[in-house]
Amino acid sequence: MSRYGRTPSRTLRLACALTLAGLAAALGPAAAATPRAEPAAAGGLREVLLVGNNWEGTADVLASTGDLARVGRIDVIPDKEERLREIYLNPVKLGFFLGIRATAGEGHDQFADDMYTTPDGTAVVVSRPSFADVVSVDLRSGRINWRFPVAGYRADHMAVSPDGTRVAVSASTANTVHVLDIATGRQLGSFPTGDKPHENTFTQGGRLLWNSSIGDVTSALDAPWLDWTKGDRRLTVVDAQTFRTVRTVDMRERLDAFGRKDLSDAVRPMVFTPDESKLYFQVSFFNGLVEYDVAADRVTRVKTLPENPATSPDRTTWVNDSRHHGLSVSPDGAKLCVAGTMDDYATVVDRATLAEGPLIPADKPYWATVDGDGKGCVISESGADRVTAIDFATGTKRVSVPVGDHPQRVRLGRVPADWTGPGARQAPAPVRE
Repeated sequence: MSRYGRTPSRTLRLACALTLAGLAAALGPAAAATPRAEPAAAGGLREVLLVGNNWEGTADVLASTGDLARVGRIDVIPDKEERLREIYLNPVKLGFFLGIRATAGEGHDQFADDMYTTPDGTAVVVSRPSFADVVSVDLRSGRINWRFPVAGYRADHMAVSPDGTRVAVSASTANTVHVLDIATGRQLGSFPTGDKPHENTFTQGGRLLWNSSIGDVTSALDAPWLDWTKGDRRLTVVDAQTFRTVRTVDMRERLDAFGRKDLSDAVRPMVFTPDESKLYFQVSFFNGLVEYDVAADRVTRVKTLPENPATSPDRTTWVNDSRHHGLSVSPDGAKLCVAGTMDDYATVVDRATLAEGPLIPADKPYWATVDGDGKGCVISESGADRVTAIDFATGTKRVSVPVGDHPQRVRLGRVPADWTGPGARQAPAPVRE
């Protein structure tokens, strides 16, 4: 049994046993009309941290610095009954929905993976894995402005362009990335990737878009000699206007050339230095990080971080092939913040020497984001339902605050200065698709 829940087979049996009950709940009353987004407050916008509570279907909105005080909370699945009705009446959709619950969801539905606010601060755009879509939720009313169903059956990580007008989302079962107009949800383009696209990152001021495909991370074929079963994994770099591929990087070749044939080539969280000359990334099953020189097109350093003696050596118990999952870089490029997911700690790493600082105990940390003033990083502790800020300068913990069920992605955003949360929950409605 995994440290974090039932094994997939038992979970799947449980999920199937609950199907009839879910069907009854799904066939609820239909919804009413949806208004257009309201304008931002006259007082302007304030910067906040958005915390996606994946298993709960909410996003906590916190102050971006200081004590991370809660500003408000958003329900990102106001249309839950309508979506479940569609799923339970479609055998194929239902199969994937239950499969996500049994595997990537660790026995839970995944309702809030990634999120960004619109430039005017009127809405938050959220990818919802179990519903296979991206939605824009109005911050004043709590209603959905638009909905974009992704290709295939699961939505995953997103990225927003530097100007805030475009959002890229991985459609993980369709090996596709969609790029959408963040205000309207209209698709601007798409491009093919390797198997199971994951992280997306804009570079060169939004001219290029990088995607990493991680292959199948839900199978139990996790022994090193079975790595070939995981699929086609690569970095795909496209022109962000034409969506044509300008470069592909097979990290298998680069890791082998560096002498690390033992490492997986499934690139997980990744960050560029401020000048975009170096790329740092984590890979499946590894407690550490890799440095890649972009211009030279080669791996230049690999850092192994401490193992937690309490971590099971059985790789099949590690969540979705993760060992460490969460990485950010300080605004000056001097420090890296690392979430040691399966080893239950976070640490700040000096980029020049790759020496780690104090190991900050954390419960299944899943992500790392730079805070609003750039002085620290904020990690999501998905096992404890809280987020924790760590100081870049000292590597010490500053504050922890509670959030919702299973926080994962943490992003900076902007909301109206007087905003404290949507009004009372209202019935969902037909939306622009």
